Amino acid sequence: MEKVFDALVDAYLVDKVGISENFLSLALSKNLRENLVQLFKDKKLQKAKTGLGQEANINDRVRSDKIFWLDRTHENQHENAFFDIMDTFVLFLNQTCYTGITGYEFHYALYEKGSFYQKHFDQFRSNSSRQYTMIFYLNENWIPGDGGELCIYKDEVPENISPSNGKCIFFKSSELEHEVLLSHKPRMSITGWLRID
Repeated sequence: MEKVFDALVDAYLVDKVGISENFLSLALSKNLRENLVQLFKDKKLQKAKTGLGQEANINDRVRSDKIFWLDRTHENQHENAFFDIMDTFVLFLNQTCYTGITGYEFHYALYEKGSFYQKHFDQFRSNSSRQYTMIFYLNENWIPGDGGELCIYKDEVPENISPSNGKCIFFKSSELEHEVLLSHKPRMSITGWLRID
């Protein structure tokens, strides 16, 4: 995995956005996608909120995805395999880049047809614990007409990134404004943040 980690971080240092096409194996991506689909069938996904703490609220005009937080207490072997990779990546970052990451949080995200997330930063104004954003896409056979691109604004210039299967995106949570464009079919991912608490 170290070569994959190196390539992701090198791309981030050059372009402010690291992209790895195969950060997660196809097998793990498939198993995580199946988890997400089953959670949706079991009605365990919740409408995503905007804001933090008591100020958090549901606003479908800003974001319309549904989420479910990953946690080792679920004792799901595929979630735990994902966490094992993240533990290794955090150790790599702390040893090679001296980032001081102390934890992370990740959730499944499902954008149903017609869903989106308007332009935003991932770091809260009142809480700077989120340091790096990571997104892992779980979408098979995604084509340009399916929409749902991640649109990142670098120096206010938009760059669209396709949410194709296995791809990982890595960027500084406080630096880049971004949005999820309108999705024309169900769009699945794991999204989260590396934190300093």
